[in-house]
Amino acid sequence: MQLNSEIMKRARLLLIVILGTTLVACAGNEEQRTEVQNITEAYAKAQESIARSNYRRGIQIFEAIQARYPFSDLSRQIQLELMYAYYKSNQKEQAIDAAETFMRENPIHPRVDYALYIHALSYFEDDPGILERWFRKDVSKRPPKELERSYASLRRLVERFPSSEYAPDAEQRMLYIKNRLAEYENHVADYYLRRGAYVAALNRAKSALEQFNGAAGNAQSLQIMAAAYDNLGMKELADDTRRVLKANFPNEG
Repeated sequence: MQLNSEIMKRARLLLIVILGTTLVACAGNEEQRTEVQNITEAYAKAQESIARSNYRRGIQIFEAIQARYPFSDLSRQIQLELMYAYYKSNQKEQAIDAAETFMRENPIHPRVDYALYIHALSYFEDDPGILERWFRKDVSKRPPKELERSYASLRRLVERFPSSEYAPDAEQRMLYIKNRLAEYENHVADYYLRRGAYVAALNRAKSALEQFNGAAGNAQSLQIMAAAYDNLGMKELADDTRRVLKANFPNEG
């Protein structure tokens, strides 16, 4: 996924203009022109380092430039570059902090959609961690706090910027997260069911069904609800639930 390809192209086109606006107060000043050239070269070197996955070097250069011009248009551009570099180098906390700072300081900036996207990706679980894969641990049993935060950012992105280039991928990730959150709610509901806490199981399964309507785990939610109603002696409600299950998921019985 070429997360940063478009923003790199834009940055290269706009960098001279930004630097000129930021640094050149008097036309014809040779020292200022030299400074523009030096910063331009440093900026290009940082981008090249990141393109080659040398994130540490790229981050060092960008942070140095940003420290020199902390309140300029250039600094805002570098914030975007840095949040991507932090994310790609697995410095998720720094990426989240950079994205949140950018959105807080630039709420109407045209690249807020990008900041939201990086913010969401930094919380997103692409796949189980190495220990979970090694021990075949079911990630659906792990509290999905970070995924909830990712979902919130993705939802803001889609709702505020439906035409964003990142919206289609955001929608796909939201679908994955919806399924993952529904699985976790069902896991908890089933835990209550097996331990005889039928009201708690019923409430948790109903919550999963209502909050994550359309998720792959909806059939299991209905099954848990029907079993909970049975154990509570509510036969009519159990039968109604099974009719809904059969009508919507004929192969789940």
